[in-house]
Amino acid sequence: MRKIRLYAPGPTEVPPQALLAMAQPILHHRTPQFQAILAEVAEGLGYLFQTKSPVITLAGVSTAAMEASVSNFLSPGDTAICIRGGKFGERWAEICTAYGVKSVNIDPEWGSAASPEDLEKALKANPDAKAVYATLVETSTGVLSDIEAFGRIVAKTDAILVVDAVSSIGAVELLTDTWNVDVVAAGSQKAVMLPPGLGFASVSDKAWALTKSAGCPRYYLDLAKAHKSMEKNSTPFTAPVSLIIGLRETLAMVREEGMEALLARHRKLAEACRAGVEAMGLTVFSKAPAPNLTAVSVPDGIDGDKFVKTLRDEYSLTIAGGQAQLKGKIFRISHMGYADQIDVLTVLGAVELVLSKMGYKGSGGASAAAKVLAG
Repeated sequence: MRKIRLYAPGPTEVPPQALLAMAQPILHHRTPQFQAILAEVAEGLGYLFQTKSPVITLAGVSTAAMEASVSNFLSPGDTAICIRGGKFGERWAEICTAYGVKSVNIDPEWGSAASPEDLEKALKANPDAKAVYATLVETSTGVLSDIEAFGRIVAKTDAILVVDAVSSIGAVELLTDTWNVDVVAAGSQKAVMLPPGLGFASVSDKAWALTKSAGCPRYYLDLAKAHKSMEKNSTPFTAPVSLIIGLRETLAMVREEGMEALLARHRKLAEACRAGVEAMGLTVFSKAPAPNLTAVSVPDGIDGDKFVKTLRDEYSLTIAGGQAQLKGKIFRISHMGYADQIDVLTVLGAVELVLSKMGYKGSGGASAAAKVLAG
């Protein structure tokens, strides 16, 4: 028997109560029972996103929410500023280009965050920019961005601030309304603790105003259409009923734990993971490390791809390797969502075991993490 352990930054583990809820006999999506669930979910998403604006639920993975966050607010020929610096920041620019939107790119070095000054300069050089696309946590590098500062800057302009919070919503602080974030795109498969299949988008009044003039084509991902249905506790198309029923369970878990405690838990797990990594003589890759995952540089003499595959194939433990130019150079450990102290100790112990078998001399990771967790 092999027990599967999932410590990749998405998909992440799903709590048993959500799995059991999704295994119940399916409801029809046009019934009063399901309408009541949709109303409950809408309220829970508002709490999760820390917003009074509507949070639209889409049947589609998180990239659908990102694409909707371009097509619903812009027209071909518009200018948007995209903060890249990683695989998912680059996705913003790729989506803009696909819709004929001019992407002005800010390119911090991978592993570093763009500064507020970088954004100010870009906005001054492009006063016609209608949107700024940013990423709260760049999952490919483990970098945390200063969205609060970005919000202060963008709020002084006519542009909207759109944030990819796919891996970070439910794990990293994001005060959507307080920080002047106009659109937040997210998904179900990370700290929301569900299988892939749901996308989310919160939309401010400032952003809704742009939908009236946006000329990009859209049909299935029409947020106005979804919002109109949402006001009636319905969906414009067939809803992913089982996923939404599971969502009700995970949102209840978030509410029960409380946002302050939830964020503190993620910060503590991240601190412990970084302490363990450094105790082994390894280097945290990110210069601005995030609370939901830790990116680690592969030590000299170790085959990074083989290391990740060995954990998966011989020990049934999945972490993630690097992407694009970081392939084979870093590995990424998730500690988000349905994760606790024992998870961090487990994954660090496994990392130490496999690295040791591959010839790396370094130990004490789990014990260093335990000291942080016990403190």
